[in-house]
Amino acid sequence: MRRTLLVVVLLATSTLAYERLQGPTELLFHDPARAFGGYTLFGVGGRTWLIDMQGRVVHTWPIGTNPHLLDNGRVLDATKDDPSGFAGFREVDWDGRTVWEYTERREGYAPHHDWVRIFNTKLGSPTTLYIANRSITHEQAIAAGADPAKGPYRDGQMDAIVEVDLQGRIVWEWWFFDHVVQDVDPTKPNYVGQGRIVADHPGRINLNMPGKPLRRDWLHCNSLDYNAESGHIVINSVQGELCVIDHDGTFVAGDPKAGIARAAGPAGDFLYRFGDPARYAQGEPPRILENWDAATSGHKQMGGAHDAHWIAPGLAGAGHLMVFNNGQYLFQRTPQSSVLEIDPFLQADGRDAGRYVNPPDAGYRRETYDKDTHNQPRYVSNQIVWSFRSVNSHGFYSHIGSSARRLPNGNTFICSDTEGHLFEVTPDGALAWEYINPVTRDGAVKVLGDVLPMTNSLFRAFRYAPAHPAFRGRDLSPKGTITERAAQGLDPRPQRRPSKRQPVE
Repeated sequence: MRRTLLVVVLLATSTLAYERLQGPTELLFHDPARAFGGYTLFGVGGRTWLIDMQGRVVHTWPIGTNPHLLDNGRVLDATKDDPSGFAGFREVDWDGRTVWEYTERREGYAPHHDWVRIFNTKLGSPTTLYIANRSITHEQAIAAGADPAKGPYRDGQMDAIVEVDLQGRIVWEWWFFDHVVQDVDPTKPNYVGQGRIVADHPGRINLNMPGKPLRRDWLHCNSLDYNAESGHIVINSVQGELCVIDHDGTFVAGDPKAGIARAAGPAGDFLYRFGDPARYAQGEPPRILENWDAATSGHKQMGGAHDAHWIAPGLAGAGHLMVFNNGQYLFQRTPQSSVLEIDPFLQADGRDAGRYVNPPDAGYRRETYDKDTHNQPRYVSNQIVWSFRSVNSHGFYSHIGSSARRLPNGNTFICSDTEGHLFEVTPDGALAWEYINPVTRDGAVKVLGDVLPMTNSLFRAFRYAPAHPAFRGRDLSPKGTITERAAQGLDPRPQRRPSKRQPVE
């Protein structure tokens, strides 16, 4: 049976072009001996799809932007089919019925991109953490030490992390703006201090970053995750830096005001940050070299990054951080995406320090590239303990979105957003499974021609084991591929039914 499957897949992909001007969608390759058998979940165009290893649909939900599958078989997603901005969240059960909704109604808050359902042990109940841009007035910016010469600051925003319970009550909040430092105005309370500089404050963010005055969507954070073992949260900025903060140590059960105040103080400063140490004056920034046809990435490790999260307990690399490095803003001649596994506890001698280690203290190694890539050598953090990128720089690149997740067999499952490209690789980079999303803006297609990026975009995707609790007692019989269902007259796009929203008290 295994041999027959491989022959069929190889024949089906024999016309596939490497530098694609035209190629088939859906399943391209499957090696059962190497792949982790399970079900793949992704959302596109307002519908969530669950497919088996042969690319056949086993279930759908009538929602799909950045779907999060819960252990009870429900899907939690945004209320709008656009991860860049929405009013709130909707949770649907296995049959697509709305069972919970939440809308952010506070003025000056704009939810976007990511959220995570957690179990808050201090409350003894589930809550939802989400990213929201929070508005900053010109007067607030100046009072915090923003350089007046770079103003006015009329539309400033900085990301916050908000926590809401199942009754719709705000139970905790953390805001970047409460953790800024500046070296412009010594009369302000967040001044670096006499004889000190920004580099002395790695736990805070420089309000007057060179070349980046405060503006709308200043940090553009796009992912967050919660570590139930440590009680910490990681939040990632698209510009190439992730930060770790303490949730459980600042949360006060039964007193949200006290918890928010604690999160706004020193206890809420960054415990760890990774990606661009020049942002806090402890590393070399990217720059154009003297002859200006060459450049260096400096100590900047990632750019345009997405999907920062902790590798879950029981998996290879458990407790490490994983992030999809889109590869923008790194001054490479041929941009290329990669997946990074980061050990935040690794020190310069290669040993585990038992605590977070500032990446510049762990040091860097020089990485060179084949001459045919035309890329300059780069400094790579010693805390990057595993990475994946294609051998050919043109083979794997997504300038936006995307995700990467460690699987129970040690493989890594990757979603490359701009081309709707899903694939699984072994620890040594061998391909185990490959799939192209067939759902485009105009419906499902069996062949994609020379199209613009994002035509069949997928923001994020997940692979789940057959024994996942969400599937317990569920009918997962295959119902044909997405394109076959479309050919039979079934529209793969979402049914645009108006929802009857209930106010959340």
